[in-house]
Amino acid sequence: MRRVTLFVNGTSKNGKVVAVYGTLTDLLSVASNKLGIKASCLYNGKGGLIDDIALIRDDDVLYVSEGDPFIDPQNEARVASGLHGAHTDWLTLNIGGRLFTTTRSTLVSKEPDSMLAHMFREKDVWGNKQDEHGAYLIDRSPEYFEPILNYLRHGQLIINEGINIRGVLEEARFFGIEQLAEQLEVAIKHIFKHYSSRCNLTHANLCCSNLERADLSGANLDGANLQGVKMLCSNAEGASLKGCNFEDPSGLKANLEGANLKGVDMEGSQMTGINLRVATLKNAKLKNCNLRGATLAGTDLENCDLSGCDLQEANLRGSNVKGAIFEEMLTPLHMSQSVR
Repeated sequence: MRRVTLFVNGTSKNGKVVAVYGTLTDLLSVASNKLGIKASCLYNGKGGLIDDIALIRDDDVLYVSEGDPFIDPQNEARVASGLHGAHTDWLTLNIGGRLFTTTRSTLVSKEPDSMLAHMFREKDVWGNKQDEHGAYLIDRSPEYFEPILNYLRHGQLIINEGINIRGVLEEARFFGIEQLAEQLEVAIKHIFKHYSSRCNLTHANLCCSNLERADLSGANLDGANLQGVKMLCSNAEGASLKGCNFEDPSGLKANLEGANLKGVDMEGSQMTGINLRVATLKNAKLKNCNLRGATLAGTDLENCDLSGCDLQEANLRGSNVKGAIFEEMLTPLHMSQSVR
């Protein structure tokens, strides 16, 4: 077995000793993981390009590049000053109290127009604050930053279990990682289409999620945050949505138009301004719900229990209220609100 020492191109610090096996592509993959860069080529100490793994000998010292020309580590300081910010030196970020060690090239190469790239392309240009150990201080969430840093390292979006994808999206937007933000937006739009029925989403934060045409029949969403959610034509028959919050203080209204909500239990939910137009709520339980200003035009409310609901300014025109229960209403239901 051959062993080699790998350094980032242009440096002679923080090297990594690795075993050589397989193909040159395999070695580049190992170099990427060990050095935290996107390795694309190798040079020997004299600047010779290694294009065949057979050329590598035991105990060789190799320099790993992301595609830039060979930089003699002996002239690192001189060369770095003339590369117009193409630094590959290591640095540490203190993100919300958690330390991340990476290279300057990782932060600037993948998305050169991002805020991170502008912050670290040139040394000390932004006057970034540092802690007592020299780590750059950034007041953001470390849990949501980690997937972003890994994306900048290898170009793949990987989010561990338990991490809210919307939180990662907000961080991507904050740091101006536009390509990643686009990927996350697409993922959020389609992620719930793969949920099977009877899933458990109790107390989930689904704010502004796209659940259009999703199958949530029999699912448990008790206590979920559904502010601004889009559930057009979704199937939530028999689902439990007790104590859910659909009310967004910013005014963004939840849209459940055309949804199948037969037999759902939405008791005690906050649904001010919700759009339930032509939805089916036959045999549903809506006791003590806040439906102030809700759109229920053309909605099937047959045998629906609306006891204790606040229906002030709600639009029930054309709705089917046959057998519906309106006991203990918080505000009187005017005939003008319903014509059927």
